[in-house]
Amino acid sequence: MPGTEPASGTESEPSAGSEPADGPELDQNSLPDGFVYVTDIIPTVQLEIRYSTEDNFVGAVIDGYEAPKAILAREAAQALKKAAEILYEQGYYIKIFDAYRPQRAVNHFIRWAQDPYDTKMKDKYYPDVDKADLFKLSYLAKRSGHSRGSTVDLTLVDISTGEELDMGSGFDFLGEISHHGTSLITPEQEKNRNILRDAMVEAGFKPHPKEWWHYGLKDEPYPDTYFDFPVR
Repeated sequence: MPGTEPASGTESEPSAGSEPADGPELDQNSLPDGFVYVTDIIPTVQLEIRYSTEDNFVGAVIDGYEAPKAILAREAAQALKKAAEILYEQGYYIKIFDAYRPQRAVNHFIRWAQDPYDTKMKDKYYPDVDKADLFKLSYLAKRSGHSRGSTVDLTLVDISTGEELDMGSGFDFLGEISHHGTSLITPEQEKNRNILRDAMVEAGFKPHPKEWWHYGLKDEPYPDTYFDFPVR
């Protein structure tokens, strides 16, 4: 999701870090060294890349998302494969909403946040949060762990039914109900979140405390680099 990367977290950190790295000029189907398409590593993965559509908290296709593809650093993709195998044995596919995110996409979020009148997606994604507080509450930040290539937003799909598990709130819903440990969800919803969390932690990821869908690789290969090549 757009957010931040607290100590236990995942997504982004307000600290500056290095300047965004574009990487080399890419052919249509090539990636910089060290990055892979997740579908090449995990054939069973499902994709619903929300930022390549208008169904997201901004309500527009986000800069840098030229195709609905999931890209990760190779190490993160291999760790995610381990989680996917654990979950497959339990009867679940993983579905990815976002993976690598170009810095230009984060910049798009920042521009959007500066327009107080653009709230067309508020009812669906942040009904109880004032848009002006999104940075203060760490839902948005100027640097995202996604741009380092080792953070992923995902959920679970029941193999037998093809349906997503009920997690109590949707992807990118900005509010307390999306937090780990919230009292606003049912025991069954908490159980579903824990299935995902336990597999991801076993595979080497750490959860974001405010976003049940958001996980960052603990030993990420590019901890100080924010990449900006497009998703295509």
